[in-house]
Amino acid sequence: MDESLWSARNVAEYAYCPRLFYYMQVEGVFLPSSDTEKGVALHRRVDKPSAARDDQDGSTADPDRPRVVRSLALTSLKLGFTATLDIAEIAGEVAVPVEYRKGRPKRTTMAPPPDDPGEADNPPLSVKEAWPTDRIQVGLQAVLLEENGYRVSEAVLYYAEEKLRLKLAVDANLKAEALAVLEAAKECARGPRPLPLVNDPRCLRCSLQPICLPDEVNHQRLPAVPEKLPPRKIWPPRHEGIQVVAQQKGTKIGVNGMTLTVTDKNGVTIKTLPLANVESLSLLGSVQMSTQAVHVLADRGIPVAFLSAAGRMVAMIDPLDSVSAEVRRAQIRKLDRPDACLDLSRSLVAAKILNQRTLLMRNHSSLPSTVSMGLLREAEGASSAGSLDALRGHEGQAAAIYFAHFAGMLKTPLATDFQANGRRRRPPPDPINACLSMGYAMLTHECVAALRVARLEPSIGGFHTSKPGRPALALDVMEPFRPLIADSVAIAAFNRRELTEGHFLRTAAGCSFTDAGRRAFFDAYGRRMDTEVTHPVFEYRLSYRRMIVLHARMIAAWFVGEIPTPAFLTTR
Repeated sequence: MDESLWSARNVAEYAYCPRLFYYMQVEGVFLPSSDTEKGVALHRRVDKPSAARDDQDGSTADPDRPRVVRSLALTSLKLGFTATLDIAEIAGEVAVPVEYRKGRPKRTTMAPPPDDPGEADNPPLSVKEAWPTDRIQVGLQAVLLEENGYRVSEAVLYYAEEKLRLKLAVDANLKAEALAVLEAAKECARGPRPLPLVNDPRCLRCSLQPICLPDEVNHQRLPAVPEKLPPRKIWPPRHEGIQVVAQQKGTKIGVNGMTLTVTDKNGVTIKTLPLANVESLSLLGSVQMSTQAVHVLADRGIPVAFLSAAGRMVAMIDPLDSVSAEVRRAQIRKLDRPDACLDLSRSLVAAKILNQRTLLMRNHSSLPSTVSMGLLREAEGASSAGSLDALRGHEGQAAAIYFAHFAGMLKTPLATDFQANGRRRRPPPDPINACLSMGYAMLTHECVAALRVARLEPSIGGFHTSKPGRPALALDVMEPFRPLIADSVAIAAFNRRELTEGHFLRTAAGCSFTDAGRRAFFDAYGRRMDTEVTHPVFEYRLSYRRMIVLHARMIAAWFVGEIPTPAFLTTR
């Protein structure tokens, strides 16, 4: 990476957590939280840049009334870092950096001296101090100011929650500490991503916790952790965002301020949604989208998928912030190893077969015991397969058993057609095959989006062969979820009569959804993706959509060597 301009703000994060620093500075990863949004709002009021001053009369500043300069940008080419000061109070050659903080200062409790009996009954003293990250940041700012010819003897940290202006002495020790952290951060960036903190309270309020996954990574990599420190569910406690699907011919997607607008072919607005609530957008068939909407959604990191009317993914808007060269290098190095590909593939296929077995045992009206035993045998064979070809043999045999009995889970006359046709997709000859194909297509889109969030390349996989236009890794990730999501949606929708013969159009080219059928499918699909399920290893509950993201991040952790093997979702 280019070390010519390091951000003093990111360097200061090294004093808080080296792994957080690595994510922000090296991989360019940032995830806003309520705390960071409040901080942004505070700085928005403070950071209006000051106009340049032209002292043509040669007058000097009044030392009792220093000039206030806002958003002062300084750079040291010699030391290789840059900073933007919230405020610099300048009086002649003396400068005081002022840094604004949203929260409260650090409090240190000091007990009275043990040899002073007169103070024994007094309460302990509470001393307000600057947090280590704040000390480092203003220390680096002081270094920049001095390099630009100013004298700096003190800095100010303004903690907005207490409206406290806390002064900090700038001496040789503070500047040496700040420069030492700068060098340590540079050394950290040249190496691999640091391992996460173990059971540390700092993780609870960290905005990058859903990306870092400290408890989950430690649970997988440290043998002593599972019994003593089970993973805490510290994912942000928020509702799922809205997954917008537009499929009506002639519909146009646009933006108006901070609102996503949906208009029909006559230009009449039929739906408006706050952009803050939108998590993804899928456009099926002949749906238009304005350039402004593309820019706004990409800037907010909202994935946009363009799909055919049958649900096949055609293209996807990929914001630049979804790319991490370090993670993708690790992915390519790992998947260039046949043994690593086999390890990943065995886990994925075994999990899928076990989930197929569970679905049959739950929903089949009269499942022969030989079917359950046969699938269990194929899952065990997949777990110990010695090659990818042998593994594909176990997967194929399990699929043959599974789909031979799939119709027994359906309570609809359409099950007869599926029983006669079997699983066929190009083209699907009956409504159930059409529903399964649409479900797999949407699940592929979900997995591609999750891999983008995890900074992975969807086209390079371990089990599925990489081909032009084929998201091989997304197809890998979706294997355990096929029966849990796509197959379950089809079974539930037909059994509840949400989908019937009237929702499909049969032609010589195959069977396809009507507009009403697609709407009914997406209603059922959305409910399934919002359903919460318990992770078999971490033992907390997440929606299926967030569970897919968790799997993508754990695969990324496996690629970079943080965990020995990823664990995949199986249900009982």
